[in-house]
Amino acid sequence: MKRTARITLGLISLALSSAAFAQSINASAFFADPNPNWMNMQDDVGKVILQKTGVNLKAEYAIGDPDQKVNLLAASGQVPDLIAPKGAAGVLIDADAMLDLTDLINKYAPNIKKVIGKQLNRMKFSNKNQGIFFIPNNDTIGQIYFDNDAWFKLQLGALKEQKYPKVKTLKDYEKVIADYVKKHPKTSDGKPTIGLSLLADDWRFVISVTNPAFWATGGWDDGEWYIDPKTFKAVPHHFRPEEKEYFRWLNHMNDIGLLDKESFTQKYDQYLAKIASGRVVGLIDANWEIGDALNSLKAAGKFDQMYGRFPAVMKSGMKAAYNAPTGFRGGYGIGISKNAKDPVKLIKFLDFLSSDEGQVLINWGIEGKHYKVVNGKREFLPKYEELRKKDPAAFQRETGIGSYGMSLRYGDGVKDKTGNFYTTNFPDQILTNYTDAENAALKAYKVKFWGDLLPKASQFKPIPWAAAWSIPVPQDSALSEFWTKEQDITRKYIPKAILADPKDFDKIYDEMLDVMDKQLGKYSELQTQLVQDRLKLWGVLKK
Repeated sequence: MKRTARITLGLISLALSSAAFAQSINASAFFADPNPNWMNMQDDVGKVILQKTGVNLKAEYAIGDPDQKVNLLAASGQVPDLIAPKGAAGVLIDADAMLDLTDLINKYAPNIKKVIGKQLNRMKFSNKNQGIFFIPNNDTIGQIYFDNDAWFKLQLGALKEQKYPKVKTLKDYEKVIADYVKKHPKTSDGKPTIGLSLLADDWRFVISVTNPAFWATGGWDDGEWYIDPKTFKAVPHHFRPEEKEYFRWLNHMNDIGLLDKESFTQKYDQYLAKIASGRVVGLIDANWEIGDALNSLKAAGKFDQMYGRFPAVMKSGMKAAYNAPTGFRGGYGIGISKNAKDPVKLIKFLDFLSSDEGQVLINWGIEGKHYKVVNGKREFLPKYEELRKKDPAAFQRETGIGSYGMSLRYGDGVKDKTGNFYTTNFPDQILTNYTDAENAALKAYKVKFWGDLLPKASQFKPIPWAAAWSIPVPQDSALSEFWTKEQDITRKYIPKAILADPKDFDKIYDEMLDVMDKQLGKYSELQTQLVQDRLKLWGVLKK
């Protein structure tokens, strides 16, 4: 009798499993941001998400220029079920490839509506086309930057050797590099020490070469634009006189032999390998771009070759505006294409990722397996806390934590109903991630976090348009040509100016501005209109 009961229960269980499997779908996806640790949902978190939602992502992540890939998808009509195109969203809208998600969100996405709150209008595509085609996933709600990243980086070993000197200006930054290279012209394996290395490979040119020009001169990130905060008029940010002086400083670094001679020829993987070798004293880059190299240094125990982060500026009195408040930017996100056979299941998938349960899962993993609750507080189990600190890439591949921030979610500093932070990036956890070498440096600089060295958000006025780079550009607008033309000009002239004899710098840089003025002038008016349209959509300007 008992054997019969067990057989019956087994058959019922098998039937339920088969039913759940039958309800699952494979969903194609493309993401414009790379994710080298993607495990095809075979990691711990991915398996739970599949079980909960019935959606099995067959995802492709960008290799090379993501805009080119999105353009090919739009032209071919072979747009995957889910797509996160970043700045190429307008291409898909103009190709009529995307679903307007407004009704789907209202009917099937209560968690997305809960997270976005009263800012639903910031998810609308544009003032002219007020459909919601993308759910923002490159921005978070309620974000507090406990440890915001500064892009001027110096090896901890060099700082320690020089007794942790102040690094407030580019002159200070340069001195640390120069003194270290002079004392250590070669590394322990006999290779030349590299003072400062830049990355100019493909679209990353703007991250490491040109964007730092506004960070070092009191500007903020509006992409390739500078928006006048009084008139809302747009011009390419290279026209700011302060930025010319930044590039003159890079020219000087090259002239005195501290700039890596391969800065404008090396590929991304070569650059990461060079950093991971421990040869590079100074970097000007974002942590998210060099994350794999930093993980390699940490995994290899090369803690002194990891980096301190400083908001270095051209001269005293300037304030690096990394913390300038933008509010919720909207813009970039993930959408469902018209090719999708089951949009309802896909919006429910995205909604699950935005739910309380989903956000805890994608940030913390599985209770009892990856984390436990001690005295009401979540903390990683020792095995995973150690792996997270020593080898973050392996931690992500095994657990899946860090691979599923695909939908709208709360940012650092927001707590759930249990009083715990949704994300793992909060003061106590940030401190556990620091190495002993970092802690020694932070103690010497009399701060708890690297982000404490940055000017606080309260020192800046809010940016009412949020960020010009996050405003979608309609494909039928001539402005869609701007990026390619502007990059052709800057990629030609900026490296030439940096590598030139200092006496030729002004001539080359001024020639670039003249060419920009002649070839890009009309785009400034179009970008100005986009900014003003956003301000009207968001109720800042009257329509």
